[in-house]
Amino acid sequence: MNLTEKEFVKFLSKFDEHPFDVKIGDEVSHIGKGESEFTVIFHKIPSMKELLTSTSIALGEAYMDGKLEIEGDLYHALNMFLGQMGKFSTDKKALKKLIFSSLTKKNQQKEVSSHYDIGNDFYKMWLDETMSYSCGYFKHPEDTLYQAQVQKVERILKKLYLKEGITLCDIGCGWGYLLIEAAKKYGIKGVGITLSKEQKKKFEERIKENHLEDQLEVRLMDYRDLPESGFKFDRVVSVGMLEHVGRDNYELFMESVKSIMNPGGLFLLHYISALQEHPGDAWVKKYIFPGGVVPSLREIINIAGDYQFYTLDVESLRRHYNKTLLCWNANFQKHKDEVREMFGERFIRMWELYLCACAATFMNGIIDLDQILFTNGVNNDLPMTRWY
Repeated sequence: MNLTEKEFVKFLSKFDEHPFDVKIGDEVSHIGKGESEFTVIFHKIPSMKELLTSTSIALGEAYMDGKLEIEGDLYHALNMFLGQMGKFSTDKKALKKLIFSSLTKKNQQKEVSSHYDIGNDFYKMWLDETMSYSCGYFKHPEDTLYQAQVQKVERILKKLYLKEGITLCDIGCGWGYLLIEAAKKYGIKGVGITLSKEQKKKFEERIKENHLEDQLEVRLMDYRDLPESGFKFDRVVSVGMLEHVGRDNYELFMESVKSIMNPGGLFLLHYISALQEHPGDAWVKKYIFPGGVVPSLREIINIAGDYQFYTLDVESLRRHYNKTLLCWNANFQKHKDEVREMFGERFIRMWELYLCACAATFMNGIIDLDQILFTNGVNNDLPMTRWY
């Protein structure tokens, strides 16, 4: 082993909470105490400069390019390794443009489209029939992904106390399943907004298929345009959209929601959270969610109070998201040949790394999933106890 390789192994040796082996050529180095949990094979090692600039990008790109292989289960290895992400190196100055990207409407439209407009045919392969691209709710260990997504939507709709004639806005509506269920089961009238042309197209198809043209509509719209829209709603829901807003715009987001709500209305916010405020992972920002930032629970609660949003309920679905991601990855693995034909091998390795890494970070508590129910000002007409 040459000097560069020894220096590389020394860098990895700090990630020693779970024992693993590092194989470079014919040389195997053991890190940590005890029997190895997994083996990482390097066909070509990243440079120290790359590792110190961003450990996440250096190792992520090595995996994407086939320079790094995992001997054993990828999720298991990541679950053992990523609990130590606090030891990763990130040069925020060198990566300033990547980590702190522009929050303009034009740039955020571009960032959202880069992920959600990959194509509906791609997402159909590994999402369930509801086309829900957010955390499911598993009532029982044996629940299917479809059952979990149906149950998640049912849970949200119950929390919103819906009834016929109530108006509901879904900010970041995805492919529209939540609004469709709300319209069919509760007789609400709703508007969904999204920045994804592909999602809008599919949602419009679903509205026609379900004959809900008199109840639902979907608009290609930025949340920042809501105050001038003239809309007023009894209920607002946002599922998995806040992560795209950016830390400097959280107050603007809450202000925009406030502007379209009737007094005493309910607002359910479902989003990936973290214990502390950090700018986000560099690899995820570069390849998966450009501009994505994960808020902390405390900062959202704090901002909500400034806009007279009263907190009624907070629920963590962290382990539900871990299981959701593992289900997505299992589905993705079944369609790898089709995805390879569409996007190539590097995309496959990138996407499975994304799904497994996210599952691991939820399991390790690096990120969480919070559902917060707010009321717009005081509402004393709701039940005094939990209803679910």
